[in-house]
Amino acid sequence: MMKNFYEKVYDIVAQIPKGTVTTYGCIAMRLGNIRLSRLVGNALHANIDPVNIPCHRVVNREGKLAPMYVFGGIDAQKERLENEGVVVDGDKVDLKKYLWR
Repeated sequence: MMKNFYEKVYDIVAQIPKGTVTTYGCIAMRLGNIRLSRLVGNALHANIDPVNIPCHRVVNREGKLAPMYVFGGIDAQKERLENEGVVVDGDKVDLKKYLWR
């Protein structure tokens, strides 16, 4: 059976190790097209299993957290990342230090 786009996104996000983040663009590139970044965001917004699909580990290309983080807002995303050892400065993560590719 062929997986749909959202399932492919979730498969990648499920692989992001604790203590790291990746970007919407990195996920889109893994799927073969950087232009799919916005659709990656749509998929994460529709995530029905945030325990097994840790979408809190996905940030934008500048390392900024998602202002519309669906599971409790930006403060919840920040808290979840910090609980995993990721330092969040304001609303931003240092991609040079924490980026998983």
